[in-house]
Amino acid sequence: MSAIIIDGESFAGKIRTGLIEEIDTLKKKGFYPHLKAVQVGENASSRLYVQNQQKQCEAIGIKYTLDELPADTKEAALTEHIKKLNNDHQVTGIILQMPLPEGIDAKKVQTLISPNKDVEGMNPANMGELVYGNTRLVPCTAMAAVELVKSVSVEIRGKETTIVGRSAIVGKPVSLLMLDLSATPTVCHSGTKDLPDKTRKADILIAAIGKAEMIKGDMIKPGAIVIDVGINRVKELDAQGNPILNVNGKPKMKTVGDVEFATAKEVASYITPVPGGVGPVTVVMLLRNTVEALKISVNL
Repeated sequence: MSAIIIDGESFAGKIRTGLIEEIDTLKKKGFYPHLKAVQVGENASSRLYVQNQQKQCEAIGIKYTLDELPADTKEAALTEHIKKLNNDHQVTGIILQMPLPEGIDAKKVQTLISPNKDVEGMNPANMGELVYGNTRLVPCTAMAAVELVKSVSVEIRGKETTIVGRSAIVGKPVSLLMLDLSATPTVCHSGTKDLPDKTRKADILIAAIGKAEMIKGDMIKPGAIVIDVGINRVKELDAQGNPILNVNGKPKMKTVGDVEFATAKEVASYITPVPGGVGPVTVVMLLRNTVEALKISVNL
């Protein structure tokens, strides 16, 4: 029997509806969310991301503005710009667009964003709060993965949870979030021995390793909940394993996750697709964090 597909788009829509109502209530009290994006130089992929952010924000009533700094901006100038936004009471949330030009330490600059305006949840102070169970501002992708687990309404307490990947934006925060839900997490990574043995024991499997279709169906425990965080671009192949070419003679590309969906869905009880799973929920978590940042700023 095939797994139930967890529809990230539909789930995100429900959260978005709730945010619209919450934002309307905040505005009636005189509080207005304003997300400020900072981009240094031109980048095609970043530009598309910014356009999507703006569209999503404005659709639910969040003001979104973009500060575009020249490509030759130095780290010191960017630092001063971030500090200025930290002190701007009209700005309730700040997001620093990646990538940054060479010569700028992205991690260093990102940590300068005020913890109360850190809508990506990446400031060390917010990471520290997560250790203590404060989940108001958490990395968006990590929270999206956990919210999707919760969405299937299965008892989480005591469940063996294997997280494949130890990044600061997914693996590590997910492990802490699952601990708060009284699951029993195991974090796997490049140094893990016998990965399939670890994944086959998981009642909940969260894949965030960044390797296309690395997790196969035979690596999954029958009936497991599978959350696929991966977003990988790969060539489309024909039945003989050869690349399919487009009208321009170039290989067609498709987006796949870290889990081999075709085999995994025949084993799991619930599974997220790629695309259409974690991605849409990650975007709405950014919106939710923006609202939370406003509430923090006005002590709500």
